[in-house]
Amino acid sequence: MNKMKVLIADKLSEEGMELIKREFEVEVKTGLSEDELVNIIKDYDALIVRSATKVTRRIIENSRLKVIGRAGVGVDNIDVEAATERGILVVNAPCSNTIAACELTLGLMFSLVRNIPQANQSIKEGKWEKNKFLGTELYRKTLGVIGLGRIGREVAIRAKGLGMNVIGYDPYISKTTAAQYKIRMTNFEELLKTSDIITIHTPLTRDTYHLIGYKEFEMMKKGVYIINCARGGIIDEKALYDNLISQKVAGCALDVFEKEPPENNPLLQLPNVIATPHIGASTKEAQKMVSIEIAEEVINALKGEPVRSCVNALTNTFQKEYTI
Repeated sequence: MNKMKVLIADKLSEEGMELIKREFEVEVKTGLSEDELVNIIKDYDALIVRSATKVTRRIIENSRLKVIGRAGVGVDNIDVEAATERGILVVNAPCSNTIAACELTLGLMFSLVRNIPQANQSIKEGKWEKNKFLGTELYRKTLGVIGLGRIGREVAIRAKGLGMNVIGYDPYISKTTAAQYKIRMTNFEELLKTSDIITIHTPLTRDTYHLIGYKEFEMMKKGVYIINCARGGIIDEKALYDNLISQKVAGCALDVFEKEPPENNPLLQLPNVIATPHIGASTKEAQKMVSIEIAEEVINALKGEPVRSCVNALTNTFQKEYTI
């Protein structure tokens, strides 16, 4: 009997690939276009991607896939609706990059308020501009956390340890849950109006696309700092640019952009913008963990065993076959 076949379309750490190879036939083909994937996808039972490969309806409808695995948290690069219609399980790895993304958020927060990248560049250019880089302390500042999932909660815990006042907004988290982490829940408008620093930790969905635009910036304090290590598109980049120019926003740190790579993005020309190339999960530990986590989920799905991180609600026969 032929082994089921798994296509790995984006780079995956060796630890995860070795797990899958023990059970199934594995092929690694990265950098494929949509047309190239459409032409070969019918040969595979499972597809594993990261954020680079877009799994479109066209790819899905030309497949015999049983499961699509996203090695990471966000699944906005996968047409989950199309997969669900065809009875294809979509699983992700929601736990593995939590600490990596949390720590990058904190690093960017310190960099913003103390002008660390700018001061580093200045001294490397042979300058000694000690008085130019007057910073702001985080102690007793109000941090507004939008999205209190795993990453948002870890950021909040560490911010409390820095002596910050932490408030949170998440329509899916109860006040009881938030209280366990000593986070005061508030509504969206109050968070915007009272936060000194705002950090975003929500998925990109129809509801969160341009969640922060001109109207929301208008509500914020003058001199607010913004951090986005979640997904590009949650902030309206044109509105952000205009509010940075007017200095309503004192500075922002972005690990994600609406278009990646962000070619000719005017935000990158501003001195009060810190940018990184979507490295939220880029630690050795997270890369190993995400590889193992998604490998285990795909293996369980193909073997008809329970999975822990299904992101689509399947029905009828397929729902009986898997524990969701």
